Amino acid sequence: MTALSSIMRRHRFFNMYLTTTISVSLVLFLIGLECMVLMSARNLIRHVRENVVLTVVMQEDATSDEITRMQKLVDVSPYVLTSRYITKEEALQEHIETLGEDPEKFLGYNPLTDAFELRLRETYMQADSIQAIDSRLSSLPYVNRVIYHTDVINILDQNINKVLLVLLVVALVLLAIALVLIVNTIQLHIYAKRFLINTMRLVGATPWVIKWPFIRRNIWIGIEASVIACGLLAGVYYYCYEKLSLVLFELNYFTVGSIVCVVFLSGFAITFFASLMATNRYIRMKTNTLYEI
Repeated sequence: MTALSSIMRRHRFFNMYLTTTISVSLVLFLIGLECMVLMSARNLIRHVRENVVLTVVMQEDATSDEITRMQKLVDVSPYVLTSRYITKEEALQEHIETLGEDPEKFLGYNPLTDAFELRLRETYMQADSIQAIDSRLSSLPYVNRVIYHTDVINILDQNINKVLLVLLVVALVLLAIALVLIVNTIQLHIYAKRFLINTMRLVGATPWVIKWPFIRRNIWIGIEASVIACGLLAGVYYYCYEKLSLVLFELNYFTVGSIVCVVFLSGFAITFFASLMATNRYIRMKTNTLYEI
């Protein structure tokens, strides 16, 4: 009978341990996923900004020396991420492929001119910065005009911060729900040991002696759960970036390391403070009160 009771207690303890570990793992996975989405949203914004094209149209009579001078200027400009020189013949061919019409046939000449397509660095993709670049390039004698979509720039400037704010609010709400879930799970785990806590208190054990075994056990659960959560996050990242080729999930080593640190620190902090709060609660309770909860 004693052996059977011992087996049943171990079985209940293992089930509770497994339930707590899985719950903490899912919560930490959610926290890591929130971080990944926020970081990826930042990458998506950078990707969109750096793919807005600014076209520098050269004068029709621009000489090869002036085009070479323009190319050198573009190459050394700090605001240029990538550049592409397009001859009037290449521009005409692209026009035909895009619109299906050849203006040279009914005009008798190629109306297009040489141009440079520029993609700017993200830090310069703001309305005032682009206007300054426009003014500088347009003042060059061999430049006809600078073309860019001001509406796209304005939309990016107006809505990027709003999108990030919405994502942050959603992340905080989900995080709050996750924290409540994980704290309740750990408290339920310690609830099953409330009589043991009371017995230790009655025989004179100090509060820290009572708390430490529970805190240590739950910290280990937090560490194990962090490893599981990081494994799940690695699977999500591999599937989204490697299999689906989603550019927004392109994260550098620093970002990945930051997410891993957040997951492990969250696992440690949450399990530590949840264990501390739960044990404090039962240490303060009187013996007769333990039967009423």
